[in-house]
Amino acid sequence: PACSGLSMPGILLSALSPTPKVRATHPDCSIVLYFQEQAAECLEIIRRESQTPAAPGPLGQQGCLTEWDGVSCWSALPVGQSRAVACPDILHVFKKSKGLIWRNCTELGWSLPSPPYYSACELEAMGSNNDTEAKASYFVTMKVLYTCGYSTSLAALFLAIGIFSCFRKLHCTRNSIHMHFFTSFILRGAAVFIKDAVLFSDESVDHCTMSTVNCKAAIAFFQYSVLANFYWLLVEGMYLQTLLLLTFTSDKRYIWWYILIGWGVPMLTVCVWVVARLWYDNHGCWDDYTSLYWWVIKAPILLAIFVNFLIFLNVTRMLAQKIRSPDISKNYKQQYMRLTKSTLLLIPLFGVHYVVFALFPEHIGVDARLYFELVVGSYQGFLVALLYCFLNGEVQAEIKRNWGKWQSSMESNVFNLATQDFSA
Repeated sequence: PACSGLSMPGILLSALSPTPKVRATHPDCSIVLYFQEQAAECLEIIRRESQTPAAPGPLGQQGCLTEWDGVSCWSALPVGQSRAVACPDILHVFKKSKGLIWRNCTELGWSLPSPPYYSACELEAMGSNNDTEAKASYFVTMKVLYTCGYSTSLAALFLAIGIFSCFRKLHCTRNSIHMHFFTSFILRGAAVFIKDAVLFSDESVDHCTMSTVNCKAAIAFFQYSVLANFYWLLVEGMYLQTLLLLTFTSDKRYIWWYILIGWGVPMLTVCVWVVARLWYDNHGCWDDYTSLYWWVIKAPILLAIFVNFLIFLNVTRMLAQKIRSPDISKNYKQQYMRLTKSTLLLIPLFGVHYVVFALFPEHIGVDARLYFELVVGSYQGFLVALLYCFLNGEVQAEIKRNWGKWQSSMESNVFNLATQDFSA
């Protein structure tokens, strides 16, 4: 999941301490990274000052050196003078950004901040330990739910691919596209488990500052699987529209174009995103969805959903025309209905929640976003296998036919064995 179960108070207390140790992840990492960037800038100033000795004052006093107190950077000041800094302008941490905190430079060094940060800036309401435990329990429950969901989906998808592969009569362009669609769901489920194993298996790891090759590769693979998932759904819609336009005349020449769209476009998109992150935003583990470069991934997904929505409207229109047409036999009408019901159900089902969440900032509705993307999304693979394979009349008929042949073969073998024993 995108959170480790720690609440905002834990992050704030860590950030305010002299040596912060961060254990939280998104959506709160941006706060930690802000303090780390401010600390790095201040420490660089301190380093430069230490390399340039200051001239002593009239009484041999050098005053107060630049200091980082865990929240703000206090520039060097002569003894007897005061300095004021404004409250850090950070959402979800401080209520006020215009409050001032003062410190005096005395002969003994910097005085304590006056008024204290929590008084001048007013900290946001902090949760209790019970809230922290409840949040941790919530994420544990979420992980159990989506682990069960993805496990169920993977089992169903592998079984569906096995069915399409084993029966020769099911080998056709339509089922080949279904198998690619199933594979994209398998990759998505595997990517979730890989990401969890790389990013969240070790609770002692600082997830906000993790920036290893393994974690970046896991995030890139996850983004590729999500993109492939949406683009193979787009291919399903395109193929359905092609079938209706060609009146069920399947052309295998199109399959390579479908493969190029389903696997090639996501690969090209992820490559562009990886290069952009490496050159311009190579910090953390690339799982910061507030980054501007996140649109390199989000925009193609929204485009696929938009095109699929247009296909949805066009297919619905063509279907209505063909059903009303007196030239179409009842058998063909049933075929139209059977081929369209699954895809027309999946297009809005998989696209609506993504569009809704894309219209809001990433920190809005985090719990609902996690629930739909992880828990509900984990069962999408099972739903796809159910609609395209297990409830497919053609598949059911082929399984029954082969089951009948197997039973007849077994009965024949038993009869032959019995006859041989009797003859002997």
